[in-house]
Amino acid sequence: MRELVSDEMWSAVEPLLPEEKAKPKGGRPRCSDRAALRGIVFVLRSGVPWEMLPREVFGCSGMTCWRRLRDWQRAEVWDGLHRVLLERLDRAGELDWSRAAIDSASVGAKRGGAATGPNPTDRGKPGTKRHTVTDARGTPLGVTITGANRHDSMALAPTLDAVPGVRSGKRGRPRKRPAKLHADKAYDSRRCRAECRARGIRPRIARKGVETSARLGRHRWVVERTFAWFAQFRRLAIRYERRADIHLAFTKLGAALICLNQIRRFC
Repeated sequence: MRELVSDEMWSAVEPLLPEEKAKPKGGRPRCSDRAALRGIVFVLRSGVPWEMLPREVFGCSGMTCWRRLRDWQRAEVWDGLHRVLLERLDRAGELDWSRAAIDSASVGAKRGGAATGPNPTDRGKPGTKRHTVTDARGTPLGVTITGANRHDSMALAPTLDAVPGVRSGKRGRPRKRPAKLHADKAYDSRRCRAECRARGIRPRIARKGVETSARLGRHRWVVERTFAWFAQFRRLAIRYERRADIHLAFTKLGAALICLNQIRRFC
């Protein structure tokens, strides 16, 4: 089997993991964190149900992997991993803050749950929207999820605020804001432009009935490619989790793995 958790990835994750709680009364030996992470990544990539995760291969059960995914989401491990990988790219000069692109993609939510809603583009079936802002090269900077019936413009500010503070190793505050933001006509409102300017970002949003989206497509295509990268993780192609925190954890881990691929590509 191909190594699901490389040494490079493990070196970034391990310092972020919470300490194991003491067991004064003993009990069964704890499954190793790296083995659990392998199981989590396997489920994310393959889409296999937790109960079908082969214990003899990974050394821990699917339920154990699910608990670690949940606990590490609570401990903000995935946020930390995403930030660490973005900082590696930034220190290498491979994070392009000159312009960013934002958009959303809807996925079906077979079992419903929190952060779902009737999808107007899928005959009102339950769905979830994945809102993503990327740098000029398509590296995901921030992700949020909402119900599929939520208008894109309402998620602009939360998605921009989901970008972690990135320290490049230079003096000064961590960077969180791109210089310019490209978006389609779904974000054409005074409120969206004001939200961008309040964060020091120059909005470049197509105007309804005035501009075509063709010119903006020169810069916005990168976020569409990023959605294609997310879709390669089969667990994200369709939402199976009723719990929003579990689906968001998978989404953030997917963003981190895309960043890791960008590091291998550019650094």
